[in-house]
Amino acid sequence: MSKHSNLPDAEFDVMEIVWSQEPPISSVQIFNLASPEKKWKPQTVLTLLTRLVSRGFLHTEKKGKERFYSPIVTREAYLNRETGDFVKRFHRNSLMGLMNALFSGGKPNKNDLDEIEQWLETTRNADSPRNTNSTNGE
Repeated sequence: MSKHSNLPDAEFDVMEIVWSQEPPISSVQIFNLASPEKKWKPQTVLTLLTRLVSRGFLHTEKKGKERFYSPIVTREAYLNRETGDFVKRFHRNSLMGLMNALFSGGKPNKNDLDEIEQWLETTRNADSPRNTNSTNGE
């Protein structure tokens, strides 16, 4: 993913709608999905979509009278970058700094610890060399 800027809340809300649907999604569909909760006017949705296209988050294509949008940036890629930037900026790129901040109000519960332990085990296993093709004559 190229260096995209952070999304303001309203643009992130639009991207959440786009990411949750099978692409391409029409501006009318986006408006209908956002409207009950956000109470946005159609022009507001169109303005947000135009910004997202110009910033490289969405691709647009006109079919007849309607515009359709597809994500260029995946949700996972965006959140990974945002999380990395957050940890780097506020926790000096320290996992322990982040963990301490997350649990500053108390100790992690057993479920949290189990998830962390599982993540550590998976990460360690992914980083260890594989000995599937042994050349030691075994």
